[in-house]
Amino acid sequence: MNQEKVGKKGYKRYKNKADEYLNDKEKAEGLLTTAREKASAKKGPLTDAWDKIQLILSLFEDWLKGKYKTIPFRSIAMATVAIIYFVIPTDLIPDFILGLGYGDDIAVLAFVFKQINKDLEAYKIWKEERKVIDLNPEEADVEITIDEE
Repeated sequence: MNQEKVGKKGYKRYKNKADEYLNDKEKAEGLLTTAREKASAKKGPLTDAWDKIQLILSLFEDWLKGKYKTIPFRSIAMATVAIIYFVIPTDLIPDFILGLGYGDDIAVLAFVFKQINKDLEAYKIWKEERKVIDLNPEEADVEITIDEE
């Protein structure tokens, strides 16, 4: 089975659970905490997917906190499925199987990344802009006046 088929199959398996998390902020925050802990603990096997995982977790956190709202609901739901799939140890290929256990997690992440790539790119741009504003807060409060002579 190729990576895209695995990713699609894994995504379909958990897409209905995403609504539970998206409609319960406390549950969603717990999912985020669990995902961050698992990612940190398993960074070695996840080296190739580390940046993707961190981007999806960051997007999810900013969406939960209401900082980033411009993502379509379908895309945040897909990101949520990827996080759920990553957290659940008994997915298509259980995580404890050495060498293969995270392969399906990475496949689901890659599938979701491909599906919402445009939205993730927009989020990355927004995040970079936020860094500039956070580093130079006086630029965020600049008031422009036009002299109407």
